[in-house]
Amino acid sequence: MTEKLLGSIEAGGTKFVCGVGTDNLDIIEKVSFPTTTPEETMPLVFEFFKKYNLKAIGIGSFGPIDIQKESATYGHITSTPKIAWQNYDFVGAMKKEFDLPIAFTTDVNAAAYGEYVAGCGKDLSSCVYYTIGTGVGAGAIQDGRFIEGFSHPEMGHMIVRRHSDDQFKGCCPFHDDCLEGMAAGPAIEKRAGKKGQELSEEEPIWDIEAYYIAQAAYNTTLILSPDVIIFGGGVMKQRHMLAKVHQEFEKLINGYVKTPPLKEYIVIPELDDDPGTIGCLALAKKEIEFS
Repeated sequence: MTEKLLGSIEAGGTKFVCGVGTDNLDIIEKVSFPTTTPEETMPLVFEFFKKYNLKAIGIGSFGPIDIQKESATYGHITSTPKIAWQNYDFVGAMKKEFDLPIAFTTDVNAAAYGEYVAGCGKDLSSCVYYTIGTGVGAGAIQDGRFIEGFSHPEMGHMIVRRHSDDQFKGCCPFHDDCLEGMAAGPAIEKRAGKKGQELSEEEPIWDIEAYYIAQAAYNTTLILSPDVIIFGGGVMKQRHMLAKVHQEFEKLINGYVKTPPLKEYIVIPELDDDPGTIGCLALAKKEIEFS
């Protein structure tokens, strides 16, 4: 293939999803590798991309990460609980192998951007994307730009009000009762003794889960008033969850603000499993314009 392509790395806590695509954001190939250590995972990443003639790469990484280009540690994964990846120079390692423009942001920012340019957020001025999975994170976009300051948002660690029937302590090592500690996949598994996909729709735990996710939507609505809130990740593959979140959100908001219709306002990803990959491709394309 002679056409120069865009590269995408969706670096998650469980797996790296690498892909290549065109300027039209059509995915040509996508592969995944387990997230183990840099020494094991990164050579697989390099090998995959060296098969292609690339013009830019977009990276969406688990974090926290340093996104400040003026910083001495720009492009590093910083204080992650994944010990092997702490202070890893992700962008630097890629630059050694590929002398190309490289966009670098969080994995949830990348997914948010994918939905913004090609999914639920297309033709809107703003969107917020949450992933509810092994961890919880969120990215926010306004007029094509990520909402961030000294660092990227960590909305997955907002404090939530406990459900009256929930005695679970929480599984976040930093904050017992934050959104991630109460609503991420591991929190469901520790309560129930089995993974969420093994539970029936009738399990009361889903009402508790919906209550916490609805609080994320409530807080986001009152702080940012985005055009759409998108909930992705493995937990939201339980298709009955969205209706429960809508119900809990209506109770919480209690008519205080008038949002768009909930079926259009609080949604699941239009791009299914590809928002991160498409977002990274789009960010790679955008990076060329600024290089």
